[in-house]
Amino acid sequence: QVTLMESGGGSVQSGDSLTLSCVASGNTPSIGYAAWFRQTPGNQREGIASFNTRTTTTVYADHVKGRFTISRDIAKNTFTLQMNSLKPEDSAMYYCATNPLVRMIDGFLLPKSYSYWGQGTQVTVSS
Repeated sequence: QVTLMESGGGSVQSGDSLTLSCVASGNTPSIGYAAWFRQTPGNQREGIASFNTRTTTTVYADHVKGRFTISRDIAKNTFTLQMNSLKPEDSAMYYCATNPLVRMIDGFLLPKSYSYWGQGTQVTVSS
């Protein structure tokens, strides 16, 4: 069992930066992949970035490549999403998620690939 808690959301201006954190507790050594998703009302949850804890390989959605960075602080059991050059269309509820998989071939940014979820943190970007 893994418990996830996100923080760091807020209201910012277009072009600003924001850092989201996801603290993991419980059976953290079992975490194989961690990912960040976002969701707006009436829309499906969208995968943003994925992190392989064993190889540190990352995968990003095309529309955030070069702007967002996912990373991990092992000592703090924390996964971070650094978001730069924010746009109004980045406004959403952001969630972190993990799974215990040793290896994934595909589905890195699909919600169904992840079994543990946090409660989310809201990001609002105004123009």
